[in-house]
Amino acid sequence: MTMMTTDTLHAAEHFIMRNARLLDRHRFAFHFHSGPDAPVRTVLDGYRNVDGGYGNALEPDLRGHGSQPRAVETALRVLDELGPLPRADVVRVCSFLTYATARNGGVPPVLPSVRHTETAPRWRARTDFAGALAPTAAIAGLLHRHHITHPWRDRATAFCWSRIAALHWTEPEEAVAVCTFLEHAPDQQRARAELARLAPMIRATIVLDAHAQGEVHTPLDLAPHPNHIARSLFDDDQINAHLDRLAGAQHADGGWDFPGEHWCAAATEEARGAITVQRLLTLRAYGRLGEHAPAPRSGR
Repeated sequence: MTMMTTDTLHAAEHFIMRNARLLDRHRFAFHFHSGPDAPVRTVLDGYRNVDGGYGNALEPDLRGHGSQPRAVETALRVLDELGPLPRADVVRVCSFLTYATARNGGVPPVLPSVRHTETAPRWRARTDFAGALAPTAAIAGLLHRHHITHPWRDRATAFCWSRIAALHWTEPEEAVAVCTFLEHAPDQQRARAELARLAPMIRATIVLDAHAQGEVHTPLDLAPHPNHIARSLFDDDQINAHLDRLAGAQHADGGWDFPGEHWCAAATEEARGAITVQRLLTLRAYGRLGEHAPAPRSGR
């Protein structure tokens, strides 16, 4: 079993101080130095637009000013780390999501406006703007987790149940969103039944070989903490092998890298800062940071 040492945690902190954006510096301070949550919230609010959504490169690959559903998911995941979601902020988010909802009842990850701004090639080339489980299911799941009621959440929930019931194939980002929804959906009997049905196709999107190279998604992307609903899809040996791999994937500069295209130097550095904090949280959740790591703050 590979454990992170004090030196490797310090190396990660040095990487964040040298390279990460202010948001992730404050996230690191909150999680690993018992820092206050107010600086995280203040910086995050700087990414918000007047329409209630988020943009301005909160999602590093989406460099434009305009609000995008994918960035809304990112914002809600950051707020979820801090504690209860602020209802006033989420109501404004839901107003944007209502505007962004496609005819089929879900939101697409990005809106057509993405084609007219600076963005990663995969988003610029997108032609399908129908509502999708990623990010609709993730956003709806987080709203359910925090008991946020809103007409958009209810419509999105109906969309998610319908789409999940019709799934016969999936891909990693969609699988993550679906698992987020199933983890927090109020009808847990239905959620567990759907997870059991989807288990083979979800596992098929994940690379179980901890020694595989290249752009791969691992069990820890689906189950970032041991109490996650997706943890049951993998046995202890698989989880432990990937925790060893994750601990060993720290670069010499102290940070972690991410799967996917590296199309812009600024986007790459910002994404590495964000994922370094996330990797540390995952390692701590599974007990791989040792006694020198402070206990989790978010109840995970």
